[in-house]
Amino acid sequence: MHAQLGLIGGAFSWISDLTDKLGDWAGNWWFLGVIFAIALLDSVIPIVPSETTVIVGGVAVATGDAPYPLIAVIAAGAAGAFIGDNMAYAIGRHWSPAFQRRAERKPKFEAKLIWAREQIRDRGGLLLITARFIPGGRTALTLASGITAQPRPWFLRWTFVAAIIWATYAAGLARLVGEPFEDDHTKAFWIAFRTALGINVIIEVVRHFRAKRKWSKAAV
Repeated sequence: MHAQLGLIGGAFSWISDLTDKLGDWAGNWWFLGVIFAIALLDSVIPIVPSETTVIVGGVAVATGDAPYPLIAVIAAGAAGAFIGDNMAYAIGRHWSPAFQRRAERKPKFEAKLIWAREQIRDRGGLLLITARFIPGGRTALTLASGITAQPRPWFLRWTFVAAIIWATYAAGLARLVGEPFEDDHTKAFWIAFRTALGINVIIEVVRHFRAKRKWSKAAV
């Protein structure tokens, strides 16, 4: 129990230190480049805090610290996310032949690959949007889209839509929630961050129960 509390405390301390550093940078034009780069990397390496960075940019606009408009934060986050998603797709596509060769040797693995391909083909568009709000989920789904050789034009369209929705949500929420606390930048960030986190948790819980209900109906 004490170890778990220590880990949680350490995580919050790390987030606090990170946001302080990002907050110091957010008053510069070049911070848009930081938002772009972190959003890109987060699509491939899910431990990179892209949503936190976009929220910091939105809070900076809300508190008057930013020399750039909110639309620039959205554009930087969406562009980075879109390119990063397509990088993950390209990585998956590169390794697709290796997965196919394994599937030829292992029938169970082949069945899983066929199931994943069909799931993405049937529900992939909305899944790509939902996965944008789930750390790690977006990387898994974009890699899987490449591995299962989903059509590139289809993937481009949906990741474009998903990136814009995600960046608009994160930056817009930070701007809306952070504005009443423009005199306390730290409080503005934490309220925006916790609000975004809470919404993401609700999305994931709803998704989980909907999936569970579908599996229950299918099993009947």
